[in-house]
Parts: sequence; structure tokens; C-alpha cells
Amino acid sequence: MTTQLAGHLLVDCLIAQGVTHAFGVPGESYLAVLDGLHARQGQIEFVTCRQEGGAAFMAEAHGKLTGRPGVCMVTRGPGATNASIGVHTAFQDSTPMVLLIGDVASDCRDREAFQEVDFASFFGPNTKGFAKRVERIDDANRLPEYVARAFATAMNGRPGPVVLVLPEDMLTQMTAAQPLARVEAVQAWSDPGALRTLREMLLASERPLVIAGGGGWTPQSAQALQRFAENWRLPVGNAFRFQDTFDNHHPLYAGDVGIGLSPKLAARIRASDLIIAIGPRLGEMTSGNYTLIEAPKPQQKLVHIHASAEELNRVFQADLAINATLNAAARSLEVLSPPVSVPWEAWSASANADYLANLVPLPLPGEIDMPAVVGLLQKHLPEDAVVTNGVGNFASWMHRFFKHHGLVKGHKTQLAPTVGAMGYGVPAGIAAAITTDRVVFTIAGDGDFLMNGQELATAVQHGAKTIIVLLNNGMYGTIRMHQEREYPEHVSGSRLKNPDFAALASAYGYVGVRITRTAEFEGQLLAALDRAEGTLIEVMLDPEVISTRGTLSAITRQAKSGSP
Repeated sequence: MTTQLAGHLLVDCLIAQGVTHAFGVPGESYLAVLDGLHARQGQIEFVTCRQEGGAAFMAEAHGKLTGRPGVCMVTRGPGATNASIGVHTAFQDSTPMVLLIGDVASDCRDREAFQEVDFASFFGPNTKGFAKRVERIDDANRLPEYVARAFATAMNGRPGPVVLVLPEDMLTQMTAAQPLARVEAVQAWSDPGALRTLREMLLASERPLVIAGGGGWTPQSAQALQRFAENWRLPVGNAFRFQDTFDNHHPLYAGDVGIGLSPKLAARIRASDLIIAIGPRLGEMTSGNYTLIEAPKPQQKLVHIHASAEELNRVFQADLAINATLNAAARSLEVLSPPVSVPWEAWSASANADYLANLVPLPLPGEIDMPAVVGLLQKHLPEDAVVTNGVGNFASWMHRFFKHHGLVKGHKTQLAPTVGAMGYGVPAGIAAAITTDRVVFTIAGDGDFLMNGQELATAVQHGAKTIIVLLNNGMYGTIRMHQEREYPEHVSGSRLKNPDFAALASAYGYVGVRITRTAEFEGQLLAALDRAEGTLIEVMLDPEVISTRGTLSAITRQAKSGSP
């Protein structure tokens, strides 16, 4: 019987699960796995990153794009703790992911060995925000079992991250074990009785609203959702940072339900008599800090459809809770028999009219017109472009003004962290560029970029091209905005002294340019699309232009006047 190193078997198990790319920073605790990757070049690519946080974000982004677990490999202690930001993101964003950690040898365990961490305590489900499952593999012969279970756990129910801990000595054991077959996510179908109840609730409604989002959507389920909405003439809003779930160009689109929410959409949610939430867990941002949809018992009637039974009735007591995976739920909904006419036609039309009106910008100061910049991106980026961002007020320009075609057209187009982790956009975009042949656009802030800007080196090393627009206003803009609102003119900790970002990008191997006027942007964007190398366009933004809806000085004046 043929035997091999357990580290090589692990790589075979990943290949059997359809893994084409693993993202990570190498470590001596999993040298046997690295050797297995070397032996299987051409079947799986190890993307060498510059910091484990960036690597974990890349794996999470890959999971978002593909629906299969993104894989991140790190070493023990500092490597794993650096990667924890990506694990937390995968948890709150409901993204399938597997983190593989090379660990201390078994004979050193529980002695506070070099870089030792108790990963079950650090990542375990008891932390209520990291991994769905944490397991340590001590027997090389059981590697196939653990890997297959990790992939199944990451995909089934509410998708999320799984951590596998790999003792260094286990990886060097010889084993004759063989990989198990590729696992697929299990489909849970809606209860027929619940669907009949949902239909009755719709027929009794006058102001229904669908909120779609969460992890687990596919092009097929998005298309089925669109048919359901069209059959019943239902307005659809997308949950926070899942703006590609429902086509933003569709006449039934009501807008995104998240940070910077349109006041008219907020009022519409409150006025609704029936909210059908398909997929999102209705977190703090989508529920307006649990005020638009009140917890634990909403003012509106609530139908909550979610892939995880544990998520239903956990925060919100729904009038109807349906445990179903999104593909199954959407396919059930699209065949739900509609009446000849519905009483909310005008309600749906006005929801879309309000969304379109919200695209009209307010006049703001400065030489950079950000709505016009987004308009040029809308004009020149292909429909299937991957759009990524980290976190900060800079992201609101794309969230408000960019219209995603999205999943219904066959591709996921938005990679953005609902967890609110800064530094996500750059590595997420690089992962998309490495693993797809699509155009990738990233919007970043000056504070956000320097969280993971080092991953431009990863992009260049692996031949990835992204286009980055970096808004430089010399501050942590979101924090400064809140400071002015709560403690006007008491600036503390939010000012930034920045490097020359264009020169920094050039040092990494990107083309770096800087613009100070709107008229300069289109030419630089077209040049970036045309060239083979990645491009960073640094946009010098007036600090006054703090958000899509107002200026910094206006916030200060309002705070000092004491007006609400």
C-alpha cells in the first residue's frame, strides 16, 4: 500500500474539494504542506501574501466569489492571530472559509511552547463570533474525514469559517489514507405549509417589502428571486453590503438597506406592513440599529427566511420563520401563485422612484465631484467587474451611486465586509484578480489603504491587475465625522500624515498617479483599463466632503447649535 506524508495528503484532500488557490504566509510549522503544494504545482496554487490578515481577507473574498470555502494557510501564534480578522469577517458575513493553522508539535502541547495558542478557546464557537467549528487533527489517517467535515460545515446552514489545527509532527507522519469525495452544500427546502401561510400573508398585505441578502446566493437563486418579485410586483431592497443580490437596474429595486440609508427608504421600511427577509440575518446595520426593524418583536409583520434554523427567532421574533437554503427558498417562491392584481403597484413604483431620486447628488464643495467619478466608473467598467471596498466614509460613494447588475446576470460583483473591517478592499480585489479573468476595481481611503496596502506586492508577484481609487482626505473620515457630531472641534486621533501614495504604489510595481480635479479622472481610468499593470489613482479629496449627504463644517455647526 502506497504511503505519503500527511502534509501531502492534506493538499490532495484540498484538491479533491475543488480548491484551486490557497492564500497564506508560509511557516515552519507546516513545511510538509508547503512541500505537498510544491509536488502538486499546476493543480493548486499557493498565493504567497505579505501579512496573514491580508491572506485571510483574500480567502474570505474567494469564498464570497465562488460559494466554496476560501482556504487560508498560516502558522501558529502570531500567524493565526493576524488571520483572525478574516475569520471574524467570514463569520459575520456568512462566508464559507477554512483556516489551516500549522501548530506546535504534540509533545510540546500545553506547555506554552513557542507561539502556542489554545485555538479552541481563541476561535471556538463559545466566542460567538469567530469560527463555526475548531478541530485539532492528531491522527494523520483521519485527515480526509476532518477536511471533508470542515468543507461541509463551512457551506451548510449559515455559511461561515472553520478552523483546522495541524500539529507539526502530525504533518510529517506517513499515511496510506486517501481523500474523500468532494462535498456539496445540502439543500433545505421550505415547508409547504409555511409557503401557503406566506401567500396568505401577502394577500392580506398592502405595503410589503422584500429585503434580500446574506451568504449563499447563486445566479440561479438570484434569478428565481427576480421572478418572484416580478410575479408579485414586490419592491426589493438589498441588505447591507449585499447590493448585488437584486439587480439595481430593475424597476422593482428599492435601494440598499444599510449605512447611509436613504431617509425615504427608512420611512418606507417603518411604514411597511409586511417585511419578507430572504437570507439576511438582519444585523445591526440592516435593521438600523434594531430600530427600523425593532428587536425582539418588529412593528411590521416579519417573514424571515434563513438557511440556519439557529438564526431564526434568535434576535427577531418572526411572524413566520422558514428554514431553507437560498437556492431552495427562491425556487419555491418563484412558483408561489400570485393573484391577478395586487394593491401595492403604486407602492412598488414609488419605492423605485425614491431610489432613483436618491441617485441625484447634493452640491458639495471642492475640485473633485465624487458622484461624477462614480458615474464614469459606471460608464466604463464592464457589467461583470468585481467592485471591492474596505470600510470608511469613502465607501459610501459607491454604495449610494453605483448600480450593480450583480448575480442575476451571472456574476457576484460586490466584495465588501459587512463586519466593517478596514483594509479589506485591497486584498479582496487582488484575490478576485488572481482567481478570475474579470476587471477588478477597488475604492479605498487613505486610512483604509494602509491597513493592507502591502498586498500590492502580492498582486505584482502573482501577475494580478487591479484598479484602485484611493481617496485621500488626510483623516480617518468616519471617526472625524462622528467626533464632530458628538464632540465638535475636539479633534483627537483622527488626523493622518500620509505618504505619497502614487509613489508608494509605483515602488510596489503598480502605476501610481494623482489627480486633483474631476476632469483628470476619465483619462486616467481609461488608461488604467487599457494597461497590463495594476493602477492606483490617488484622488485628493477636500476634507470638507465628509459624506454623500453633507460637509464636515455643516455637521460641526449642527452639533454646536444643539439641533437634532
